[in-house]
Amino acid sequence: MSLSSRAAATATESLPAGARERKRWVENVPSRGWLPRLDVAELWASRELVLILALRNVKIRYKQTVLGVGWAIVQPLAAVAIFTIVMRRLAHIPSEGIPYPVFVYGGLAVWIYFANGATTAAESLAQYRDLVTKVYFPRLLAPLAAVMPSLIDLGISILAVGVFMAIFGVAPGWEIVLLPLWIVAAVATTFGVGVWLSALNARYRDVRNALTFLLQIWLFATPVAYPSSLVHGAWRFLLYVNPVAGVVTGFRWSLVGAQPPGLAALVSLATGLVVLATGLVYFARIERRLADFI
Repeated sequence: MSLSSRAAATATESLPAGARERKRWVENVPSRGWLPRLDVAELWASRELVLILALRNVKIRYKQTVLGVGWAIVQPLAAVAIFTIVMRRLAHIPSEGIPYPVFVYGGLAVWIYFANGATTAAESLAQYRDLVTKVYFPRLLAPLAAVMPSLIDLGISILAVGVFMAIFGVAPGWEIVLLPLWIVAAVATTFGVGVWLSALNARYRDVRNALTFLLQIWLFATPVAYPSSLVHGAWRFLLYVNPVAGVVTGFRWSLVGAQPPGLAALVSLATGLVVLATGLVYFARIERRLADFI
């Protein structure tokens, strides 16, 4: 042992027991096995990082924009106008006894949250390439922080739907008290899909190119511009295999008083839980090699 090494060892041994504990190295080793363990305590300890990353995403989204958060109103308003002309005026799609603009806005509010959150989550790991390759932190925080900023847009959209309801004379019912539960379901579903997309996009950059097309198809496979009551039989069951279908139907029921989602929505919620659980498992398995892929 060299003189400097002996001196360092002697100095360490001379420290009090508590100080020696603080001097020890902490090694972070990724879990192994087919079912990696989710370290909830570690995620909770890093909760401040989620807030920092989420605020950064908000600043990036609205940096150097003229309308800023106004896009949270412009985007769904344009979609409401298009759907009202095409689906209501031309195709005569029913709206369960609710004025069609209110009906479709109630579905678009949560759909746009899902689409924006999933898109941001898909790019979250690639966006933080330098952070992922150089600094240790729970990688799951990246897609989690990505789905949080869109809640601002969702809150603004809910207020805009309230204005539409006042204009068209639609009063909320007792179901409005369940709206927070449907918002939690929307966040969980978006996070589950976002976890899958972020991990896949880290390995295969084709995901980035295919996501826009996928979301366009997904929109029409979700009862946003039409009521789920139009679909019957086995097709109705297939419709609710879509994890977003139950969230959209339940959210609209609570917000604007549309038809209740019914038992078929349980299939959608169960699918959402499966997507979330399998996404967490796949993410944990690939996490140890993320630095190599990115």
